[in-house]
Amino acid sequence: MRRVTLTDRLLARLVRAHADRTYARFARETRDTAGVQERLLRSILRGNAGSGYGQQHGFGSMRGYDDYARRMPITTYADLAPWIERVRAGDTGAMFGGGQRVRMFAMTSGTVDTPKYVPVTDRFLHQHRSGWQAFGAKALTDHPTAFGRPILQVTSPMDEETAPGGLPCGAITGLMAATQKKLVRKYYVSPLDVAYIPDTDARRYTIMRLAMPVNVGWIVTASPATVLQLARTGERLAESIIRDVHDGTLSREVDVPDEVRRALAPRLRAAPVAAKQLERLRSEHGRLLPKHYWRLAFLANWTGGTMGLYLRDYPEYFGDTPVRDIGLLATEGRMSIPIRDATPAGVAAISSVFLEFIPASEYGSASHLTLRAHEVVAGEEYYVLLTTTAGFYRYDICDCVRVVGYENEAPVFEFLHKGAHVSSLTGEKITERQVVLAFDQAARSVGRRVEDFVLAARWSDPPFYRLYIGPGPAPAALATAVDAHLGRLNIEYASKRSSARLRAIEPVIVQRGAFQALDQRRAIRFRAANEQFKHQYLLTTPGEDGDLEAAAEGHF
Repeated sequence: MRRVTLTDRLLARLVRAHADRTYARFARETRDTAGVQERLLRSILRGNAGSGYGQQHGFGSMRGYDDYARRMPITTYADLAPWIERVRAGDTGAMFGGGQRVRMFAMTSGTVDTPKYVPVTDRFLHQHRSGWQAFGAKALTDHPTAFGRPILQVTSPMDEETAPGGLPCGAITGLMAATQKKLVRKYYVSPLDVAYIPDTDARRYTIMRLAMPVNVGWIVTASPATVLQLARTGERLAESIIRDVHDGTLSREVDVPDEVRRALAPRLRAAPVAAKQLERLRSEHGRLLPKHYWRLAFLANWTGGTMGLYLRDYPEYFGDTPVRDIGLLATEGRMSIPIRDATPAGVAAISSVFLEFIPASEYGSASHLTLRAHEVVAGEEYYVLLTTTAGFYRYDICDCVRVVGYENEAPVFEFLHKGAHVSSLTGEKITERQVVLAFDQAARSVGRRVEDFVLAARWSDPPFYRLYIGPGPAPAALATAVDAHLGRLNIEYASKRSSARLRAIEPVIVQRGAFQALDQRRAIRFRAANEQFKHQYLLTTPGEDGDLEAAAEGHF
C-alpha cells in the first residue's frame, strides 16, 4: 500500500484550506441568486453579441432578462445544429464573440443515436471545472479522511473523432484530466492513458489492477453501474490481479494496446507486500471486495432518477460507505451541486449556467409560465432551460426536476426523469422513474433480487407492456406485482388497465447477460467511450425491443 509522505500531509492541508475558501465563495453566491444569475446572463449576451447568432437574435440590444425572455425563443439542439456545424468547420464567430477560443467539442453521452456536439470554450471549461471544485470542496470537507489520498476516477478520451475544422471531439472529462494541475494528477489512480483502451473489459481490469493495491480515498464517476462493474471485475479476476500486483505486470491476457502498456509501465512496479495483503483478505473473507481492501471516505456518483436502483447493491461491495450524488450534470452544462450525502438533490449551479424553469403541468403547451431560479416553489416539478457559455440559449434539455427546498436564495432540486422517457400508448403517461419504483417494490414483494430489466411498449389490440427480465424465480408473479404497483403510482395507468384499454404486463425471460451486452452495444454504437451511458428501463416506442426479443428464452 502507498505510504503517506510529509509532502502528502502538507498538500492535504493546502487542499483543505483551498476547499474551505471555494465552498465559502459558493455559499456567498447563494445569498444573491437573482443578482448572480442576472450578471451571468448579461455577460453571456454581451460576450456573444457580435457573433453571427448574437446579431441574428439581437443580443446587443437586450438589457436584461425581461428582454431576453420576450425576444429569445426556447431552442432545441436541432435549432442550434446548423450554427454548431459552422463552428465545427472552423467559423468560431458564428456563435462566439471576438477573443473566444473553442478548445474542443464535447459529445453527448446519452442514449441518442447521433451524438450532439457542445463547443467547449475557455470560459465554459472554467465554469465546468469550478462546478466540480465547489462539489469537491464540500464533499471533501464533509469527509476529511479523503484529503491527500488516491482518487479513483473514470475518464474518457477528448479526441474520439476530429471535427471538420480540426478540433477534437470527445469527452470533456478527458480535457479536464489533461489540463488538471500536476499536484492533483499525482493522486489519480487511473491516468488518462487508460481511457485509450478500447475494450471495456480490459479497461476495467486495468483500472482495478492499478487501484486495488492502493488505499483509495474516494471514487468519482457518473454512473453507479460503472462502480459496481469495477468492483465485480476486481472480485471475478482477483487471482490474475493479485499475480500482476506481485510481479509488477499487466496480464497479456488483457487486450491493452502496446502504446498504453508502455505509458503505464512506470506505474506497474512489483508490490509483493500488497499482493500478500490482498491474498490474505481474499482467504479471510472468501471473496475480495472493495470494503475489504479500501477504507473509502465516500463514493461520488449519480443517485437520482433510475440510478437509485443500482445503490441497492452498494452495501454488499462497499459496506456503509456514504454516497454523494455528483449533481444534475450533462454534457451541455452543470445544473446542480449536491452538498449532502444520501440525496440526489443539489443546489442550483447559479454561477455556471443561467437557469429557467417551466412548470411540469404546462410543459409542451403553446403558452406557459417561465420562472427564474429564485422564483420556483418547493414541492413543485419543472422542466429546465439552460443558457450557457457554450453557445446554448434557453435550451430545452428535457430534464424534469422536483424542487425540494432552498439553500439561502438558491433552489435545491433533484432529477426525476427525461421528458423523452415517458410512454403513453393510451394516455397513461408513465415515466421511467415510476417504472423503476414499481419494479423495485414488486421485486421485494416476490422475493427477487433487484436487477436490470426493461419495460417495453407493445402494440396490439389492446396494447400492453412487455417486461424483459433475467432468469429467476416467479416471473409471472413479478410481472403481476409490477402491474399493480405501477397502477398505484400512476392513476391513469390504473384507469387504462381497469377499463381494459391496456392489457396486463407480459413477462419475458432473456438470456443471462443479455442486458449488459445490449447496453454495451448501445453505448459504443456511435461513441468508442461513453462513461455516462445509462441503462434504459423504459422503451417508449413499439418495436424498440427487437434486440431483447431476439435474446428471449421464454414467454410466461
